[in-house]
Order: sequence, then C-alpha cells, then structure tokens
Amino acid sequence: MKQSIIIGTRKSLLALWQSNYIKSCLEKRYPELKVELQKIVTTGDKILDVPLAQIGGKGLFTKEIETDLLERKIDLAVHSLKDMPTKLPEGLCLTAVTERAAVGDAFVSNKYRHWADLPQGAIVGTSSLRRRAQLLAKRPDLDIRDLRGNVDTRLRKLDEGKYDAVILAAAGLTRLGHGDRIRETLPCDLCIPAVGQGALAIECREDNTEVRELLGFLNHRETKICTDAERAFLGLVEG
Repeated sequence: MKQSIIIGTRKSLLALWQSNYIKSCLEKRYPELKVELQKIVTTGDKILDVPLAQIGGKGLFTKEIETDLLERKIDLAVHSLKDMPTKLPEGLCLTAVTERAAVGDAFVSNKYRHWADLPQGAIVGTSSLRRRAQLLAKRPDLDIRDLRGNVDTRLRKLDEGKYDAVILAAAGLTRLGHGDRIRETLPCDLCIPAVGQGALAIECREDNTEVRELLGFLNHRETKICTDAERAFLGLVEG
C-alpha cells in the first residue's frame, strides 16, 4: 500500500477544515498512511476586489490545484463540489463525493430575524450572481452588493455594519462553528442552491488507480448520484 499521500487544498479556513476532515478519515482508515496537506493559492483567492462574475472563466478556485495534480506535485485535491466546473481537465476524475451536509443558503443578519423582515433598500451582501439574480427577482427593492473574502471576513464586514444581511452557504457556516449565526435557511422557492452545494469532492488523476482505490470508502453513493444529476443538468444549460 502507498506509504504517503499529499492533499492539495486552498488556504482558507473552510478549505483547510474540509481537507483536514478528509485527512482524518484517511488516517483513521489507514493508520500507517502518512497524509500531508499542500496549500495552494488559486486565482479566486488572489483577486478579491472584483466580483467573481466579472473575473470570468471557470475553475477560479480549482485551476491551480488541478495543475499541481496533473504535474504530480499532489496526489489528490479536496474541493467544495459547487466550485468545480462540470468538465474536468483531461486526465483528472471525480473519485469520491462525501455525504452531503446542509444544502441551502443561509440568511445571516444582526438586525433581522427573517428574510421577509428586510425593509426596502436593505443592503444584502453576496458574492454569487446566482443568489443575486434570484433574490432580486423576488425583492427588486433590495440593494444587493458584492461581498468577497473568506467566511470570517464576510461575517466581520457584517458585524462592522457594512451590510444589513449576508447570504452564505449553510454548510460552510456550520463546518466552521458559525451555525448559531444562521437566522434561517432560504427556501428553494426563493433561492435554489448551487449545484453540488454542501458536498465535498475528491479529485484525482485517472491513472492513479492506487489512490483512487484508497479513497473509495469516502464516496457516498446517494450524494454522488444526486450531484452527478445536478452537474449533468448544469453541463447542458451551460452549452
């Protein structure tokens, strides 16, 4: 059996939580296996003063990690599945998808208990064009502004009074111990979550059969089936 494995990960607290979770699962399953984390900075991490939709392109949070994977600098990569493009680079594959955590988008506010309580002109922060479009379709009176940075940075900006509310993935908040900040989870008839939201994805080289076999136990069949269907649909509508 392989003696050591290197996991590629982004440097944010949430990405490190996710990668350390996979690391702990591997170490528990294979006590003799040495597992290391390799922190990698992606394009999405570097550009923080421009809305994601304006940066353009796909794989803003995965491309550099996938490059290291293809160049054999790392053995596997751990991603938030919602960040992954529907088409992977040639030579890479989605080896496992973990059991899904909370799927929805969370409404977080220090002033209001519910989304419906927001007054006209309230300032709402989000980095997601998907969320912006859906929320404005229901509440065109709101002032929805771009909000970049990691989870703690976004919560800090809320606490500084720069926003009346922010919308974040419920799974990420819960994983980082901020579940108590969630006022409510937005219903799907208000805001449909991102494809793959709440699940972790483990990406490997197709030719690395040994590592792929080691990771098989991490795959949650029901979640994989559901997210494969979601990603197939997204692939069609993307053209």
